[in-house]
Parts: sequence; structure tokens; C-alpha cells
Amino acid sequence: MAAPLHQLVRSAARGDQRAFAELHGRYAAMVHAILLARLPPHDAEDQVQEVFLIAWKKLSQLDDAAVFGSWLSAIARNRAVDCWRQRKPTEPLVEALPDGRAEPGDVAGARQVLQAIQGLPEAYRETLTMRLCEGMSGLEIAEVTGLEPGSVRVNLHRGMKLLREKLGIDAKVAACE
Repeated sequence: MAAPLHQLVRSAARGDQRAFAELHGRYAAMVHAILLARLPPHDAEDQVQEVFLIAWKKLSQLDDAAVFGSWLSAIARNRAVDCWRQRKPTEPLVEALPDGRAEPGDVAGARQVLQAIQGLPEAYRETLTMRLCEGMSGLEIAEVTGLEPGSVRVNLHRGMKLLREKLGIDAKVAACE
């Protein structure tokens, strides 16, 4: 049986590495999704561990264990901002077909979808990334973010609608596939 969150946070704050590893296991997908909603995939991968390292160092400053998920989310968002500030300009690789659209199932297509998600309003970016990239269920997203399950459903529904529009996918066709 999994330990309660407050117990894990308290133990980890006292230096218990196993408790922190359990927190990492519970929240790594959420952190990855938050970073992926804001950064290129290779940067997001690199920054997940950085976020947990920052959290490990600052865990003793967390007063309320119940807000661990939102506290960790804030660290991830701040880390993404820091990455953009330190970033050197680069030229993107062109991997799309001549008409600008990528073939389904290829890496360029995945990048196109991720880029479209990154252009959505912030309220939808994280929940969509957690669902589509991390494979988390609505209840899992609600659990790690602290949002109400109904709010997660609304964010996913509205976010998917905007994503379909942005990608030029007819909602009726997408629902049948």
C-alpha cells in the first residue's frame, strides 16, 4: 500500500531518499508534461531531473505537504522559463512535406502536434500534454495537479477542440478515427 503524501513529504524533507524516490515516481510524468508543454522534447527530458534536484534541495522549505504537487509544478514552470532565458537561437530543422503538413505517425508529425499544443492557452497545455504525451488518465491528472476531475475534463475537451482547429482537423473526422 502506498504511503500517504504528507508522510512521504515529511520523510523526504528529513533526508529519506526512498520517500523522495516514491515522490519522484508519483510526479515525474506530471513534471515531464509541464516541461514538454513549454520546451522542446530534448530539453524537457533533461530538465525533469533538474526540477527534482531543485525540489530535493528546497523540500525543507515546504510548509504544507498537501501542496507538494502544485509546489513542484511551480518549480517545473520556473525551470522552463529559466531554460528559455538561457537558450541560444537556433534554426529549426524542416521535416515536413512541401505543403507544410507532416505525414501521420512520423517524428515530424509528433513535433507538429507538440508545437501546436505549445501554442495553446496555458490552461490547456499541461493537461493535454499529460494526457496525450504521458498517457495519464483524467483522474491521474486531477490527483497530481490538485484540479477537480470536472475541471480536468473541461480543460481536456476544450483543449482538444482548439488543438483540432489549430491542426486543421475536422472534429467529426477525428471522432471517427
